[in-house]
Amino acid sequence: MTQEHRSKGGFETRAIHAGYEPDAMTGAVNPPIYASSTFKQDGVGGMRGGYEYSRSGNPTRTALEGAIAAVEDGERGFAFASGLAAEDTLVRSVCRPGDHVVLPNDAYGGTYRLFDKVEKVWGLDHTPAVLSDVEAVRAAIEPGRTKVVWVETPTNPMLNIADIEALAAVAHDAGALLVVDNTFASPYLQQPLTLGADVVVHSTTKYVGGHSDVVGGALVVRDLELAEAIAFHQNSIGGVAGPFDAFLTHRGLKTLAVRMERHCDNAEKVVDFLVSHPAVAEVIYPGLPTHPGHEVAARQMRRFGGIVSFRVAAGEQKALDVCAAAEVFTLGESLGGVESLIEHPGRMTHASVAGTDLEVPSDLIRLSVGLESAEDLIADLDRALA
Repeated sequence: MTQEHRSKGGFETRAIHAGYEPDAMTGAVNPPIYASSTFKQDGVGGMRGGYEYSRSGNPTRTALEGAIAAVEDGERGFAFASGLAAEDTLVRSVCRPGDHVVLPNDAYGGTYRLFDKVEKVWGLDHTPAVLSDVEAVRAAIEPGRTKVVWVETPTNPMLNIADIEALAAVAHDAGALLVVDNTFASPYLQQPLTLGADVVVHSTTKYVGGHSDVVGGALVVRDLELAEAIAFHQNSIGGVAGPFDAFLTHRGLKTLAVRMERHCDNAEKVVDFLVSHPAVAEVIYPGLPTHPGHEVAARQMRRFGGIVSFRVAAGEQKALDVCAAAEVFTLGESLGGVESLIEHPGRMTHASVAGTDLEVPSDLIRLSVGLESAEDLIADLDRALA
């Protein structure tokens, strides 16, 4: 099977085979970890396979970048040391001081901090908008200045849904790029490039890596001119994924499909339990017909994901108590690993946006539903809520 054919086929086939041919010398079916910072040249400029220095390119990273591009139906992928490194590199590739970006009004706290504390000093302005309201996004765009409409769907941690296809049309009408953070959905559940997005962003630390053992980020694009700009800035800024991290992330990607099915199965069972619990005031999950973004999510997602948020009827202290009492759910930040996590966003992942328009409810709990027995997860929540 040639690499051309390995980049085609179903999602699972691409996740396993794209980006790497078995080693010609040994037949190794997995890419080696090329723990080398530099590469021997056959005469000045005589690079073997185009490799000269691992910041510019490393074969282990190349394999991951090919695979992540294939599963997102993109032309080119880029692997970074973290999701935020990917975001910052993208911003500096497509924006200049004086430009403007539209952000979600409930953006991930780290993304908001990047734009508000780092990019703003650099001269990049931003405006938050309710991304589920297409006309609100259109109104937030400043013609001639807005270069990017930044989308998260589902958002973190309120799980709001944005219509990617509709927002792509709005962004493109204004001459802006549509960038979609696809971390929560994963490439398996949602493919924004096929819906009109220009760039997909991932924190591969989450579902793509999937085992809470590696930090990373990725960008995927279809437009090759945009790809060249990103490649230049990736090399110039240097926040690249190392070979060990790239290897672990690539290994995780190969099992993404089967893991996401189990994440979704378990999340749906947890939701069924929570919606009828007297201590729970509200369950937030796109799979619920009562969720305002349910119809859009059903149209653009394969399933509704493994993240569940809910509000505790008794208020903030009870929410903190529930987080502390959980045992199978581990109290911790991050998400998307095989183990289930519980957190209080207002005091943890979203503490940096307290007092801003992005502040989250103090009685909110976010669950990253893992791959354990669903019965054990439900029993744990039942004990914690009691």
